[in-house]
Amino acid sequence: MSFMQKFESVVERILVPIATKLNSQRHICAIRDAFILSFPIIMAGSIIILLNFAILSPDGFIAKILFLEKLFPNLADAQQIFTPVLRGSLDIMAILVVFLVGRNMAISLKADDLLCGLTSVSCYFIIYTPYSVIENQNFLTTQWLGAQGLFVALIVGILVGELFGRLSHAKRLQISMPPQVPPAVARTFKVLFPIVIITVIFALLSYFITFIAPQGLHDLVYKVLQSPLKEMGTNVFTVILLGIIANFLWIFGIHGPNTIAAIRETIFTEANLQNLEFVAKTGSPWGAPYPETWVLNDAFANYGGSGMTLGLLIAIFIASKRQEYRDIGKLSIAPGLFNINEPVIFGLPVVLNPIFIIPFIIVPAINTFIGYLFIEFQFIPPIAYAVPWTTPGPLIPFLGTGGNWIALLVGFLCLAVSTIVYLPFVMAANKTANVDAKESIENQNNFSG
Repeated sequence: MSFMQKFESVVERILVPIATKLNSQRHICAIRDAFILSFPIIMAGSIIILLNFAILSPDGFIAKILFLEKLFPNLADAQQIFTPVLRGSLDIMAILVVFLVGRNMAISLKADDLLCGLTSVSCYFIIYTPYSVIENQNFLTTQWLGAQGLFVALIVGILVGELFGRLSHAKRLQISMPPQVPPAVARTFKVLFPIVIITVIFALLSYFITFIAPQGLHDLVYKVLQSPLKEMGTNVFTVILLGIIANFLWIFGIHGPNTIAAIRETIFTEANLQNLEFVAKTGSPWGAPYPETWVLNDAFANYGGSGMTLGLLIAIFIASKRQEYRDIGKLSIAPGLFNINEPVIFGLPVVLNPIFIIPFIIVPAINTFIGYLFIEFQFIPPIAYAVPWTTPGPLIPFLGTGGNWIALLVGFLCLAVSTIVYLPFVMAANKTANVDAKESIENQNNFSG
């Protein structure tokens, strides 16, 4: 038996039973289906990101190759036309998810799913504290309404779903209306008391949280996650660790790169600028003073987006027998070439998917270290030039080193390594296809009912 066959056997023996069990767990199903149901909205936002940053932006990869800025000097102005799509998709994802998680929880508990979803949204804003008053006008900041607010949205959706599902079945809390009352009115009065109780609970929770975190629960979560990162410096282990943390957060639906952005920029911005100054003076990246910055991750471990998911897509096309995986792969390959992978993360999904947790985290770490070794032993120069993040994968080290062809080959090597590592996990996912198909049919019947 080959090494790959042995590894696949281990993955199948250990992870498949765990995946099967988790796929039937109420809370996991509610979260998973919430991301799946929000997938079309996410896909719309991802396409607009691709259009705005790769084509309409003056420094976009396609715009540079086709000299679009010279042909259309005001091309960047067209971004304003499509930007509002982001406000209605990725920028409000936390709201979509908190509604859907609460609704899915209610369905599993055989409660009123629509009113439970609405109550979840209500409670999310009850604990949403970033309000400001300017000239006697109340303003709501949108910082936590998108991907950065997903972790709190998941918690609120689950808690409201549990409370609503149990309280709404309590006969003493139900208000029965006469038969002549319209059904919609009778429906709302039936769960009026449970909704009031839940909103009061979250109001009290919000009040007491302010004693611990005056800026609110969202800020508290960010501070707890970011504080251990403050003392890190510019070395390959820092890059790998930050990459692992960012990808680990993605597993729970949290936008990992955005979460660690403040710390990451604090650590690496000055070093990257000094590398650029060095190149400007010498005309070459060879000998750049800080070869170990976050650009190692971007250049070698971010093809297709976080988790090196371009390798996952290739592995799916090679080995997946699941039609839904292949369909999502076809939809995701175009944005994936430009390192936009929300369709994969939330559509496959990778979020809370026990099969793909391990490769999603370790593949970028492996490739970061591969790139570091080639730089450390001076096979290629450091990545010193700034390269737009939407540049297709292997071209990033090529352009970042000023056109070093060995760096281009290293980029393709990293892509091959990621594909090889993902392959046994994709094969293991084939084993759960029948279980997932059965549960999908049951969920569709629940939704239609």
